Amino acid sequence: MKKYTHVIIGFGKGGKTLAAALAAKGESVALIEKSADMYGGTCINVACIPSKYLEGKARFSMARGGSFFDKSIFYKEAVEEKRKLTAALRQKNYDKLIGSSADVLTGMASFIDANHINVSYSDGTSEQIEAEKFYINTGARPFIPDIPGLVESRFVYTSESLMDEEKLPRHLVILGGGYIGLEFASYYINFGAEVTVLQRGNGFLPREDEEAAKYVYDSLVERGVKIVGEAEIEKVEDLEDRAEVAYRSPEGRHVVIADAVLVAAGRRPNVEGLNVEAAGVELDRRGGIKADAYLRTTAPNIWVMGDAAGGQQFTYISLDDSRIVKSQVIGGAERSTENRGAVPYSIFLDPPFSRVGLTEKEAKDKGYHIKVAKLQAQAVPKAQVLEKTTGFMKAVVDADTGRILGAHLFCAESHEIINIIKLAIDADLPYNVFQDGIFTHPTMCEALNDLFGTLR
Repeated sequence: MKKYTHVIIGFGKGGKTLAAALAAKGESVALIEKSADMYGGTCINVACIPSKYLEGKARFSMARGGSFFDKSIFYKEAVEEKRKLTAALRQKNYDKLIGSSADVLTGMASFIDANHINVSYSDGTSEQIEAEKFYINTGARPFIPDIPGLVESRFVYTSESLMDEEKLPRHLVILGGGYIGLEFASYYINFGAEVTVLQRGNGFLPREDEEAAKYVYDSLVERGVKIVGEAEIEKVEDLEDRAEVAYRSPEGRHVVIADAVLVAAGRRPNVEGLNVEAAGVELDRRGGIKADAYLRTTAPNIWVMGDAAGGQQFTYISLDDSRIVKSQVIGGAERSTENRGAVPYSIFLDPPFSRVGLTEKEAKDKGYHIKVAKLQAQAVPKAQVLEKTTGFMKAVVDADTGRILGAHLFCAESHEIINIIKLAIDADLPYNVFQDGIFTHPTMCEALNDLFGTLR
């Protein structure tokens, strides 16, 4: 039986970062990943990196124009180049971890008890491994709702599998109007497909600022995306070369024909088959692994990081989770999920939508006396240079202290600008730091001068 001090299950951002840090300290470390196709984790293989690569290619496709045939050829080439990129990153991640002296085992891990796991390999063999400490970083997987015909259809894809489909669909139907669904709607409308989004609720981006959500909605519709609210999917049925999606809306029953159907109904923590209960690890009501603010599970020698914890599903959260765990097992400044500050995020539309902190409504509900700054994207010189004048910028400020409470940016380069605002929120800087700050010109960041200048 192999014995290690530390065993990490899952090659995600948190897992690989912690493994390298532990190995650098001379610790005995093994990292277990169930598939060689997932070395490096979800982000570089089936999520952030490939999807944003295709997003960039989609914008280029829109700009160059051409017939649908021309666009189809370009799309196929983009998918092939995406595969090369992810393969290179996968190999780089593997080589880097091996070089750190950590062992990498490719197999499926399952707990026997709190100190032992069984690892099953693709050749049919298995072995038991003993460790003092375990760390679960197994990520999340697409959720497939129980809709008749969905699983059986030849034309149904998840966000992961669609990015490997080489044929550009003439009509893409997306089941789900959340962040993932809208990103793919934006990509594929730019690639030249017809796109229909069927969302269950009647509120568009209900967690976001209402005004910002309307800008996003209007922009997508203007670009040709059809968005249907309050759509209850009845069934998916295959025809000879396409799929038929039947749904009900307040206007009645409808049928839409699709070359491809994307299921974008969210992602669920990937803990199936781990048998964590045998180790004394409890799950929460959403299926994630229950953990405290230090990411300790209900088993004293087992921690969880990233999407498996059932929280915010961002690569950079998984990375920060590794810092929280590392501070406990190696030492250093004490970290927890409660002191990592404001968490920014972006939806990579065209232009991207980014947010950090409170919405206007959330701030009011919390009792703040607020001031609201707004600026149209077309007023920013760099937006004119980029020919990306769609959108607006909005910030919420505590009128009593001048502290920035939140920001919502729907404009070019918002995914970069939002990080600056996050730093200001964490540092408790007053808004006039941006109002009177010096920025290079022409840049989108200098729009912060004018945005917060509206509060004079």
